[in-house]
Amino acid sequence: MTPVAFNAFCATLPQSTHVVQWGGADVWKVGGKVFAIAGWTEDIGLSVSFKVTPIGYEILSDAEGCRPAPYLASRGMKWIQARGIADDDLKAHVRGSYDLIVAALPKKTKRELGLS
Repeated sequence: MTPVAFNAFCATLPQSTHVVQWGGADVWKVGGKVFAIAGWTEDIGLSVSFKVTPIGYEILSDAEGCRPAPYLASRGMKWIQARGIADDDLKAHVRGSYDLIVAALPKKTKRELGLS
């Protein structure tokens, strides 16, 4: 997946917002909370970090093209970084991360965003 395609996909998720921070990373949020972080380098290509469930973390930590997300996982957060996985799989993981973040938002925030 290209960075343009990745950003286009994330933009389709309701109430998602985009900022560029942390040295040029594309950071996607909902309700002010991060659900995906993407970076691009010529030698590696697209690298995307996303939140997962504890079971998802155990499964994906050893999956080909995946690893615990640097910085986030080292602080006990269940985040995975993926490179070179199929586009449909990446989209499913990012959508799952988005859903986890939305579910954890306060009811008031969900209501204000129309995500109830």
